[in-house]
Amino acid sequence: MRLVPVVFSLLFSAVSSGANAEGMIVLAAASLKDALDEAVRTFDANTGQNTKVSYGASSALARQIERGAPADLFLSADVEWMDYLAGRKLIRTETRVDLLTNRLVLISPAASNVTMQIAPGFPLAAALGNGRLAMADPDYVPAGKYGRAALQSMGVWTSVSTKIAPSEDVRAALRLVARGETPLGIVYRTDALAERKVRIVAEFPATSHPLIVYPAAVTAVSKSAAASRLLDFLRSPAARAIWIRHGFGRAN
Repeated sequence: MRLVPVVFSLLFSAVSSGANAEGMIVLAAASLKDALDEAVRTFDANTGQNTKVSYGASSALARQIERGAPADLFLSADVEWMDYLAGRKLIRTETRVDLLTNRLVLISPAASNVTMQIAPGFPLAAALGNGRLAMADPDYVPAGKYGRAALQSMGVWTSVSTKIAPSEDVRAALRLVARGETPLGIVYRTDALAERKVRIVAEFPATSHPLIVYPAAVTAVSKSAAASRLLDFLRSPAARAIWIRHGFGRAN
């Protein structure tokens, strides 16, 4: 029999005591899907809650909240879009936490034999040939912004900027590579680990782009008492084991 950690048990005991199976809506960055789905299933199963999660680009989700879309909790893939909502008083700033970190990687289809080391001036354009580089939209989506920053840092952005296949979010970029529609792509390390049809060619140096941080906060309009409880759970040792298993790092 597997023993449940004491902290895990106490957390759910406290949550369950006030739970009334209320509905709750979470808006979360697309790159969180596999791990957050698992965490939410665990939370709901142990508390009787009914949590619905909608995934997408952090930019698109933040604008949905700005336009009045119902949401109790927001998990962003970068600080900028959480700051955007904070500046408009659309989150409860006292609940805001930096939850996770991630890494940026270059991927190819699993059957590809391309090899490359990421260093200043590395031959990315030559490796693409007549193909395109899949990445989230570098003008709006966090993963794309990180990717462009990394390529600029390595001095190769100019050589590939006309070969970008921009996507609505990082998971869409992942699918392009998984289907073999592009020879290479830039995604988070956790995305690559979640998709067996791609392989990691190389990891970008952490110093080549801003630190990838996932902040989370309860929205200003939330009336769900469970929202802060879910956020507490996502920071707990029990949830941390899920995040680590999916390749995320701790933000603090």
